[in-house]
Order: sequence, then C-alpha cells, then structure tokens
Amino acid sequence: MRLKNYKDDLKKRLGDPEYAAEYLAQVLAEKDSAAFLIALKDVVEAGGGMGNLAGRVGLKRPSLYKILSKNGNPTLETLQEILEPLGLRMSVALGKAA
Repeated sequence: MRLKNYKDDLKKRLGDPEYAAEYLAQVLAEKDSAAFLIALKDVVEAGGGMGNLAGRVGLKRPSLYKILSKNGNPTLETLQEILEPLGLRMSVALGKAA
C-alpha cells in the first residue's frame, strides 16, 4: 500500500481559509517564529504560490522566499500585506490570564 503524501493533503486543506487560519493560530501558539514562517509559507503555496502572491503584494518572488524562510524577520506590516490576499488577517485576543 502506498502512503499518501502529507504535503499534498496539507496543501489541499490549507486552501480553505478557515483551516489555514486555525493552522497558523496553532503554530503561532507554539511561540516558534521560524515554525510560524514555515507554516505561513505552506499557506502561501496553497493559496496560489509565491509568484502569484509576490505580484499581488508588490514584492519580488526571491524577497518573499527570504521573508518566509526560517530565518526571515518580517515586519508586522509585511505580514499583514501577505495575509490580506489570502483572506486572512492578524488580530489580538484575550489570553487565559485575563
């Protein structure tokens, strides 16, 4: 029996904005910025790819790859620009301590 490629399945699921939002929220909750950027890259690839998004946000494709690498350090503004065309946005919620 042949195993299913998890990346293909993940990409299909991340095409759903609600699933993508929850996926990013769960990774963000781990407080690992490198993992978050890799997860965001997965969402971008599911949403049409780097080339497509780069044109929509006014960045060059190599710049977008660099921003979303595990060593990337995007600004809040850049993250918002990347999320918007994917139908996502950043928000703040009350924590458990509040």
